[in-house]
Amino acid sequence: MSPEERLAALGLELPPPFAPPASFVPAVRTGSLVFLSGHGPTGNDGQPLLRGRLGDDLTVEDGYRAARLTALALLGSLKGEIGSLDRVAQVVKLLGMVRCTPDFGQQPAVINGASDLLIELFGERGRHARSAVGMHDLPFGIPVEIEMVVELRD
Repeated sequence: MSPEERLAALGLELPPPFAPPASFVPAVRTGSLVFLSGHGPTGNDGQPLLRGRLGDDLTVEDGYRAARLTALALLGSLKGEIGSLDRVAQVVKLLGMVRCTPDFGQQPAVINGASDLLIELFGERGRHARSAVGMHDLPFGIPVEIEMVVELRD
């Protein structure tokens, strides 16, 4: 089953490609790699679906959901750049940033929302290197921002 067929089977849809709110592009290809800019949990209109701070007004479960939504946004931009998710050879790396209180220490559990979805969709090709870090603030009050690097098939 292709990644896009798995998405459909899970009842999930990709939002349209990310429209950057500043002077950058959502994705850059170099050789067989695609570098995706930081994305947040946005809907089809590009507006944040969640806002808040982990350890304050959001739970780990809320953060997990935000990271999963963010992975969908990343995949929407990736598909817009490469045409089909079948071209993904390997998800290489994620950088997950979590807007949280100073004493919050569950950033990895939050970013698992993205990692788990990528593994569901791509199997072994979805396993990746990763960092999950806490941040004082993120743009527009979003709880999670994630960058991704993907390798393409020839």
